[in-house]
Amino acid sequence: MTSDRLTPAAVTARGWGWRHATRRAWAVRDLDLDISAGERVLLLGASGAGKSTLMHALAGVIGGDDEGEQQGELLVASRPATTSRGVAGLVLQDPDSQVILARVGDDVAFGCENLGVPRDEIWVRVDEALRAVGLALPLDHPTSALSGGQKQRLALAGVLAMRPGLILLDEPTANLDPEGVREVRDAVARVADSTGATLVVIEHRVEIWRDIVDRVVVLSPGGGVLADGEPKTVLGAHGASLAASGVWIPEFPPPIAPRRDPGVGGAERLLDASGLAIARTRGVPLAEGLELSFDAGTASALVGPNGAGKSTLALTLAGLLKPAAGQVIASDALRQGVGSSPIAWKSKQLLTRIGTVFQDPEHQFLTATVRDELSVGPRALAQGQADVTARVDELMQRLRLDHLALANPFTLSGGEKRRLSVATVLATRPRMLVLDEPTFGQDSRTWSELVALLAEQLDEGNSVLAVTHDAQFVRAIADIEVRLQPSDASIQTGPAVIRAVRRVGRA
Repeated sequence: MTSDRLTPAAVTARGWGWRHATRRAWAVRDLDLDISAGERVLLLGASGAGKSTLMHALAGVIGGDDEGEQQGELLVASRPATTSRGVAGLVLQDPDSQVILARVGDDVAFGCENLGVPRDEIWVRVDEALRAVGLALPLDHPTSALSGGQKQRLALAGVLAMRPGLILLDEPTANLDPEGVREVRDAVARVADSTGATLVVIEHRVEIWRDIVDRVVVLSPGGGVLADGEPKTVLGAHGASLAASGVWIPEFPPPIAPRRDPGVGGAERLLDASGLAIARTRGVPLAEGLELSFDAGTASALVGPNGAGKSTLALTLAGLLKPAAGQVIASDALRQGVGSSPIAWKSKQLLTRIGTVFQDPEHQFLTATVRDELSVGPRALAQGQADVTARVDELMQRLRLDHLALANPFTLSGGEKRRLSVATVLATRPRMLVLDEPTFGQDSRTWSELVALLAEQLDEGNSVLAVTHDAQFVRAIADIEVRLQPSDASIQTGPAVIRAVRRVGRA
């Protein structure tokens, strides 16, 4: 990007903390921290340690007094963080929440317009930002047609175009394909070099950023800072303990629960797709000519570049989107007395047959507390209260959500929301699970626990289909890898087709 040096913003925290209005426990407490202007900091910590809360506070968007309670002092560029809007630019965990306008170019330009950047300069910045994040789309391309990963790049481009003094990135690569991860990381590094901006990035997986940042800061779930220093020093001295607390340290991989090998050549068929075409817009297929089958006790990983149609395919297989062509047929073992086409099933019929976890967990939350959210499905099935309570308590304990039983689902961290969305599906014990990015936002401990729960589902004879960019998850649990690729792979365009179906050698 064109060099445009600005005044980088320093950060100061003195005894700072924040507690959501509906919570007894503090999200962050007793934080003392100094980040010098122009520093590049990787912010680590277990899921729920308050990393996202701190980022929102630094961006000045944490909310007013009616939304929570603040203690201590938090400064950005020597001013209270609540007045730092325009100084700090934030990319959130959920890219949907940052898409504002209907066209790609207008969306990237929005922040610059609010800052009063001259019109001619705005469009120079928009073009540069889109190139920097690898989003090669026309400026009038509809934002509603973007995949989750593409929306994440769009959100990052909007922040980069503003050229803030403090760049805040909350897991900016979580929903990106491997090539996109490299592109976004390198784009951020180029912008930091070009502008001199201070950079704070949250990422559970250390290896992505440790060669880019100057410093690693680890937040303690109990409050304050657990470790702070140069990446090599912190990771060398505290690698084992950080891994034990949930930080992803390459040298200390998380344990993987063993599972029985799936049956070979004799597994019970649950679902078939034949001549399948998928689409979000009528007449515009995202993929076509798809032939797929899913067996009991087998995990399938659906992989491929952002925008190939993986999420749309998952929703179509799950009976939530109508096939554009071809058909999805449930076997007798899955249909259990209802019609063979999942798209015709009622929601109550889906509950015990196909359970779906959306890419955005908030899209499936219905109630005001975590406990009630987990109870919705079992109660819809008219299960007894004792059975509902036992199942809900088990899932909350297994997925480290028990201390949040009375919390509002919308106030959880990104990783906690993801675990809750998976748990809501597991609560009704469906024969087939369709999961979109099930490991998003997880520290290494909660990742391991999610994998263990899904392994148990497979051992019980259920089937798992996961849309994922998490190669470690694929190695840990998948039996089959299905790669969806645009038909013209050289330029990533055209309706997608299945480029490969292979059996995975699990770790």
